[in-house]
Amino acid sequence: MTSEKTQAPLLDLQNLRVSFPTPKGRVDVVKGLSFTLGRERLGIVGESGSGKSMTGRAILRLIRRPGVQQADRILFDGIDLQSLSERKMRDLRGARISMIMQDPKFSLNPVMTIGDQIAEALKTHERLARSAVKSRVLEMLHAVRINDPERVVTLYPHEVSGGMGQRIMIAMMLIPRPDLLIADEPTSALDVSVQAQVLDLIDELVREKGMGLILISHDLNLVARYCDRILVMHAGQVVESCAAADLHKATHPYTRGLLAAVPRMEETRDELPVLDRSTWSGT
Repeated sequence: MTSEKTQAPLLDLQNLRVSFPTPKGRVDVVKGLSFTLGRERLGIVGESGSGKSMTGRAILRLIRRPGVQQADRILFDGIDLQSLSERKMRDLRGARISMIMQDPKFSLNPVMTIGDQIAEALKTHERLARSAVKSRVLEMLHAVRINDPERVVTLYPHEVSGGMGQRIMIAMMLIPRPDLLIADEPTSALDVSVQAQVLDLIDELVREKGMGLILISHDLNLVARYCDRILVMHAGQVVESCAAADLHKATHPYTRGLLAAVPRMEETRDELPVLDRSTWSGT
């Protein structure tokens, strides 16, 4: 991986805020988040509602009204994303920044074949001959380890398993050859036996293509395995940032509490500990 120290960051996000209205006034779900990302693997972890997914969506400017997003700076490869028109932002989504959503059943079009959907992701951003599109689609399905892609391209989403559906989503997101991949809980809908295969695949493709990766998850151990750096979020804020290899050395009470609550293979505790939120402010 190319070090951030030797070149400008691929993504520079400063003071991101995302808010939504409530009967008691607007509530910030992301509160002043800042980080930079090179062509490396960054994990963002935290409980449900911590602001992880909203951060990923905000990078792609997918926060819709009545939600509001603001930031001092969102630079992607030197491009000011906040100043782009919606049309230019659409051109950038998918082509240079792709996002894998949590459940393929809700992301794939039920009335389009797998082949047509993957081809559409490619044709939206590139002008290619029909034969070249077909070749790229089959090549991408091979890359995500789908056997017999010639048959799979003729199937509809309801005819494939959850694991295959997630691989198809990965193929759709990577076929335009983006520079940044945002993976939002990419294995949450999969059986445990399939999760490692899908994550190994994402890791292999990211390394091979020299991409940047933001892996959003609630699973600390999983993120520590597949990422270079980790941001721990709580209540819309980063409470801890560390190298993935140093996660076990985390010092913030929230991170320590999350680590302690993870079951172990050889569990000897009668009860898993519960976070004692009275001992820290969460800020």
